[in-house]
Amino acid sequence: MRATFQQIAKAPKVALHEHLDGGVRPATIVDIATEIGHDLPADGPVALGTWFEEASSSGSLPRYLETFVHTVAVMQRPEDLARVAREAVVDLATDGCVYAELRWAPEQHQSAGLTLREAVEAVQAGIDAGRAEAEQLGHPIVVGQLLTAMRHAKRGLEIAEIAVEYRRRGVAGFDIAGAEDGFPPILHLEAFEFLRRENAHFTIHAGEAFGLPSIWQAIQRCGAERLGHGVRIVDDIDWDAPGGPVLGDLAAYIRDRRIPLEMCPSSNLQTHAVPGMTSIADHPIGKLKDLGFRVTVNCDNRLMSGTSMSRELELLVDAFGYTVDDLRWFTINAMKSAFLPFDQRLALINDVIKPGYAAL
Repeated sequence: MRATFQQIAKAPKVALHEHLDGGVRPATIVDIATEIGHDLPADGPVALGTWFEEASSSGSLPRYLETFVHTVAVMQRPEDLARVAREAVVDLATDGCVYAELRWAPEQHQSAGLTLREAVEAVQAGIDAGRAEAEQLGHPIVVGQLLTAMRHAKRGLEIAEIAVEYRRRGVAGFDIAGAEDGFPPILHLEAFEFLRRENAHFTIHAGEAFGLPSIWQAIQRCGAERLGHGVRIVDDIDWDAPGGPVLGDLAAYIRDRRIPLEMCPSSNLQTHAVPGMTSIADHPIGKLKDLGFRVTVNCDNRLMSGTSMSRELELLVDAFGYTVDDLRWFTINAMKSAFLPFDQRLALINDVIKPGYAAL
């Protein structure tokens, strides 16, 4: 039987692809914007939340990314970074997340004079406070930072070095993000080579707004452990072949090597990441799951998509009729793929996730 809303709400969840600046509470944006004198496109938290959803549903990734002007603007002072991080942790925990990775770009948070390291430390202070608050509320959660470099800029190596410096102080790994078309992963090859020498974890946004060349570079030239989105891998699958779908060499490599796909259904629908996708039922996550890819479910930007982990899972249940066992499969996939030491991943799977699903 398909999972019920009550089961979805109670189920343990793992969020690997969560942008910190894409999950700010509208009320927080209003509060801080008022303090710093930043003009907003709508008045009040409710209207502002609606504006973010509508602006993000234009079907254009560049337009989608423009909404971040307002969230980034209210995340420049250390106290504001800490507040946003604390609230994000609490929101994820109360939604049932037991593990999350929050990605954000320190280079975008320096207009108030913060150094990159001061920004990282402010976010970590917020994460620590959020975890303590969530624990008190009865929702323990493990959270790591993913430091992101903007792919159109030239600070990849600098950010990667800080990620390694802080990897035992809350930073789980590294990422690149931003407009994909025209800014291939190879532009940051020096950063990825450094990370590999330092045995550090990293994921790469690839296969969201651009196709197979971006995915190939991310995996074969840069050595990504995971793919942020990766939905365009469907371009390397012959869906109409006699006898059923036939995987191309790149698709087969990604599936057979168990390279995780950080899929974000609502976000992908908003940006038309896959041509012809008009509803969640059109999202390739269903077909890729059936073919055995290591698929994970994520929100991407909870504010812009007006969503949560529970909401994303509910949408998939409605579209594909998924059962509790299917949701468990997605969750364990994500936990196996987390940038967390193996013993800690195993403990969360065996002591938290499996018992949590068994109780449903």
